[in-house]
Amino acid sequence: MLTVDFSRFPLAPGDRVLDLGCGAGRHAFECYRRGAQVVALDQNAEEIREVAKWFTAMKEAGEAPEGATATAMEGDALALPFPDESFDVVIISEVMEHIPDDKGVLAEMVRVLKPGGRIAITVPRYGPEKVCWALSDAYHEVEGGHIRIYKADELLAKIREAGLKPYGTHHAHALHSPYWWLKCAFGVDNDKALPVQAYHKLLVWDIMKKPLATRVAEQALNPLIGKSFVAYATKPHLPRVATS
Repeated sequence: MLTVDFSRFPLAPGDRVLDLGCGAGRHAFECYRRGAQVVALDQNAEEIREVAKWFTAMKEAGEAPEGATATAMEGDALALPFPDESFDVVIISEVMEHIPDDKGVLAEMVRVLKPGGRIAITVPRYGPEKVCWALSDAYHEVEGGHIRIYKADELLAKIREAGLKPYGTHHAHALHSPYWWLKCAFGVDNDKALPVQAYHKLLVWDIMKKPLATRVAEQALNPLIGKSFVAYATKPHLPRVATS
């Protein structure tokens, strides 16, 4: 289940991509399939081991085209172990709401991004997220949990302040908002509640089968209750300095 829409976020074979806070690796895997040179970075050692295993399995299965590369590594988003202007593309999906110093993370992403490069940032959307917080303290008051809710204008202002130029936004995963509302209402850790189980089965069926009816429904509902807010931006080229 991808949050970044690659029809709005072009990726060319050979692009060097950083998936920052990659988690289980869903965006990193898609970039690998598209022929990129991918670095998946996360502070969670267990998830990085799993992502590395999947990269190996994908290579053995022939899912990645010739020339594509993939590396999974532990790292700190506030101190990225890469030189300046190392990447053509940076993706950070559902991460910034966890990090106190979000401006520091933005600065690091801008540092490692090449001029003309592209960034995709996704965060929980303000409205659906406010409902989750209102229904359940346990949803966000956990170690490593969500510490803020972004309004779209606030996030875009921070992106501009970091020196990036936003060029597009959208919402995603409308069908997932009711699932999380149910989870929060019945208990975030209570997977046995019948409404939660039933809705989870619906989501799994939708992800696996991709039926037209739910695709159309989600597209129509995304502007209203999309769970995620997605922003795309570029790093401008510096103006040339005239020489005498």
